[in-house]
Order: sequence, then structure tokens, then C-alpha cells
Amino acid sequence: MIWANFIHIYQPPTQKEVWIRRVAEECYRKIFKGLLNIPGARITVNINGVLCELLEKYGGQDILDDIRELLKRDRIELTGSAKYHAFLPLLPENEIERQILLNEESLNKYFGFGWKKGGFFSPEMAYSKKVAKSAKKLGYNWMIVDELAFPSQGGPSDQALYQIEGMQDFYVFFRDRKLSFTILSSQVGAGVLPTILRYLGPERLRGRNYSVTAMDGETFGHHRPGLESLLFEILSSKEVALAAISDLINKFSNKVIVDPRESSWATTKRNLKENNPFARWNSKDNIIQQKQWELTNLAIRLIADHPEDSGGRAGLDMALHSDQYWWSSAQPWWSLEMIERGAYEFKKIILNSPFASRESKQRAEELYREIVLTGFEWQRTGLVDEISRHENEEIQEMMEVRERLYITKEEYKDMIANLKNQISIALKGEDYHRAAMIKDRIRELTEEMEKS
Repeated sequence: MIWANFIHIYQPPTQKEVWIRRVAEECYRKIFKGLLNIPGARITVNINGVLCELLEKYGGQDILDDIRELLKRDRIELTGSAKYHAFLPLLPENEIERQILLNEESLNKYFGFGWKKGGFFSPEMAYSKKVAKSAKKLGYNWMIVDELAFPSQGGPSDQALYQIEGMQDFYVFFRDRKLSFTILSSQVGAGVLPTILRYLGPERLRGRNYSVTAMDGETFGHHRPGLESLLFEILSSKEVALAAISDLINKFSNKVIVDPRESSWATTKRNLKENNPFARWNSKDNIIQQKQWELTNLAIRLIADHPEDSGGRAGLDMALHSDQYWWSSAQPWWSLEMIERGAYEFKKIILNSPFASRESKQRAEELYREIVLTGFEWQRTGLVDEISRHENEEIQEMMEVRERLYITKEEYKDMIANLKNQISIALKGEDYHRAAMIKDRIRELTEEMEKS
């Protein structure tokens, strides 16, 4: 089996310095230093242009240097994306293309023109035909999408290459959702690669096929302390052949035409049944998101009509990041701080513009107030908790995957031992918050081990 691993790393343009430095130390620095020490490693990486700027600004130049060295050694390939992690399917084409080109400028600046433009990652793995056409127009030849985007019940074959209908020589690669979820949900941990290999099975491991896994890079070491060791185990394994996603195009000859469904890597089966594939960013039942997008589109139309407003143009580029909509979903993620900051940035663009009408400025003020006040009301009345409790499909999916895995007692012990080592490291660095997080994970694993 050929295994193509994809990781996406990103921080919003409004992220605080303390978090950039923390995630860099817990995750980014470990990942890329680790990759340099694995001779056979080959992986596909997306790093948005805004994160490059934040790392340069806040002490992460060594991380950018390591990425540059990995590119030089042909250990990684970089994909294109949107510089400020905008949710592309909900934007007009000119804004989609602008975000992509801005990102290319950043990659050219930090890594040179040798990063070999080929693959494209739409933030949040958000797919629509409009986004695919923009990517192809700008010179990309493939996209990565979630398995749920596959238009039939059977799912994609692991021996075929897929081309998007009506787009010659433009490929789409489907993420292996279950295998990716198994890793990112921390159901397995460092030292238990045999668990994953058993899950794959000998027939698949020996077969002429491939798997594409994709997840947030922050999973390895930041969200899941110690899990970076599992990534290194996978990339050091002799049981699978490693590849970047672009490599697969020359390794398989069976080509199939497909018309993927609109989706994201957070889309659920229920979302598809309800014809609401982007529910976590723009649900028709979420009044906050509806007002957020009205405010967003008010700013977009203003700048489209007055591109000479250079300050507003630069502000809009950054304000389009997807986080504000994600954190207003309450599915189950919620942050009133992120919601307010996003709405404020759009309001500021409109109020500061010499071209905005009095009516537009008044509407921007109204929308800002309604967004923030509704957010407070949702928190105060407990509606956020109620919405969160109803979002149980992901939990159910996690349990279904868990049932298919068999983890031995010794493998549980290996995971726990690895995490205890991580606690020692955290305590030496006086990082008590991280030590507490790891302690909680040890407790969970211990309970799982006793139940099994």
C-alpha cells in the first residue's frame, strides 16, 4: 500500500503572539525537525501564507528554514491555498482567486519559486465546482477533498485516479475519512503503529492501492500531546510505501470521471441529507452566521465597487478568514471573542471607507451589534450548550471507528508510558497547563484499558 500523508497548519491573522509561540514549540518545530531526521519521509504539507508571516514575526524563522530544507531534499511538497484561510465556496470568484494569488506570493517569498505549484488545498477542505475551476485556472492540477464528497454510496476506489467532470487533467483525491479520524481523534497513540496496521489488514497492506490521510498538523503535539511520535512512526514504517499526493498521479493509470459533492472535512452525513454541506460556517438555521455573512458581503461589495480603497482592500483580505463563522456554529465550537473580533473587522472596513454610504455604515453598525448581542444571549440562556448537545454525529462516528480497532493492553501501556514522559518534559519546562492536559488523557486511556 502507498500511504500519502497530508497535514495542514494554520493560525488566524488575529492570533495572539503567545499562542503562535506555544503552538510553534509544541507542534511545528517538532514536526519539521522530526521530518529532517527520517531519511525516507515523504509528505504533503499546506502552510498558509499568513502563518509564514506570523512565524517570521514571532520567533519561528527556524521552522521556515526547516521547511525550506525539506523542500530542497524533496521530503515534502507544498500545496497552494488561500492566504488568510477564507472559506472559498461562499466567496465570489474574484475573491477566491485573489486569496490564492496572495498565498502564492507568500510561498514564493519564503520558499522560493521551487515549491512546484501542483496541488491545491481549499481551507477546511471546502469543495465546490467553483473553487476547483478557479484552482485549475490558476495552474493547479489537483485538489484534496473529503471522502463524503464522493457522489455515490460505494465510496472511492483506492486503486483509481479521479478527474473532475468537465475539467480535463484536473484530479481530485479523496481523504480516507476513517483512517484520518482514527489518528486525529487520538484513539491510537505513539508506540501503537501495529494497531493501525491491523486496522488496515494484510490484504490492503500488500495490495497495489493507496490511501490519503489528511488532518490539521496542530493535532500532532499541540491538541494531542505526544501524538507527533505516531506521525514519525508512520513515516518511518517499512510496512507501507510513502508518497506525496502528487506522486500518485504517476503511479496509477486507471482514471475515472467524477462529479464531487459540495462538502468539507467537517461535513457530516446528516449535513448532506439536509443539503447543508457547509453548516458549520453558514447554516440556514443559525441567525448569527446569517448576520455574519450579510456583514461580510456588505464589505465585499463595497471593495468590489471601490478597489481604489487600498486600506479597505487589505483589511478585507485578512477579515475573510473562516474562524469567525466556525466559532459561531456552536457545533460544538463556540468563542464569543472570535465572533466579535471578526464582526468588528468588517465593521471597521465599512466605517473607515470614504466610499461607503451612510446607509451602509448604519447597517454595518446594526449588524455588529446584533451579532454580538445575540451571541451574549445564546450564552446567557444556555442555547450554546443545547445546540452543542445535539451535535452528536461526530461522537457516534468516533465510537464506530473505535469498535473496529483492537488495542492490546501492552499497546495501551505504551501510549500511557509515552504520555508520562511528555508530562515530565512539560513539568521541567514549568508548563503546568500542558501537563494537566496530558494527565487528563492518561486518565482516559487508563479507563479505556480497564474496560477493554
